Amino acid sequence: MRPYGFTGTAVVTGAASGIGAALAPALAARGNDLVLLDRDADRLTAVAASVRAAFPGRAVDTLVADLADAGQLRDAADALVTGHAGTTLLVNNAGVALGGRFDQVTLEEFDWVMDVNFRAAVRLTHALLPVLKAQPGSHLVNVSSIFGIMAPAGQAAYASSKFAIRGFTEAVRHELADDGVGVTSVHPGGIATRIAESARVGSGVDPAEAEEGKREFARFLRYPADRAAARIVTAVERRRPRLLVGASAVVPDLLVRLAPGSYGKLLAGATRLAGQRRS
Repeated sequence: MRPYGFTGTAVVTGAASGIGAALAPALAARGNDLVLLDRDADRLTAVAASVRAAFPGRAVDTLVADLADAGQLRDAADALVTGHAGTTLLVNNAGVALGGRFDQVTLEEFDWVMDVNFRAAVRLTHALLPVLKAQPGSHLVNVSSIFGIMAPAGQAAYASSKFAIRGFTEAVRHELADDGVGVTSVHPGGIATRIAESARVGSGVDPAEAEEGKREFARFLRYPADRAAARIVTAVERRRPRLLVGASAVVPDLLVRLAPGSYGKLLAGATRLAGQRRS
């Protein structure tokens, strides 16, 4: 498959902050017009204004939608199909997190994570797939996580959603091989985004435990979002099927390969050691 040419429109979800906000100018710089989607209207407006100022020749549209809301998701999908027939790149980046063991979260909380991280990506991909297939050379990116490769304790909902998007992406990649549409599964490690700040905590989690969990999660988020976005842009151009972002993704991926049944104990030991060093 030829390299992706950065022509036409790129749709990026979760574009108001983090990787999505960093992808917007990176893609505009390469030549894409943009449709940026997020539920945070104020932050989204600021990102779009910044890109327009830096790249006045690019069309930058925004869609405000809460992807956990089935009606808003359906309306967003319809708007993308009817208003942006020139889409050549879809980046399903929007994601949320939920802390707590499976017995500490409700099914409604669990479903919220699945709705945003998995079902929204499936719905938007299904809606835009005819558009992408109509323009050979298009590309699809689904952002999974290192937690789509490994599943630590306390992340049952998040890991389930990220394993699901990984499996979905791999199947669709194989199905689109003859259609001239590239597909990349992205597995970031600890990227410096707002996901820890915006994460929910299971209703059955003790408040003190929840606060400590958020602090630990935030310490993990060190890799700059703009560097992650640059890596993704390169992966799209080169049609890479899978991208691990950061040592915090590469090392755990290797660990899972070496000890698929016991990496949980090794991970817990490494976490305790890191905590002792910080104290």
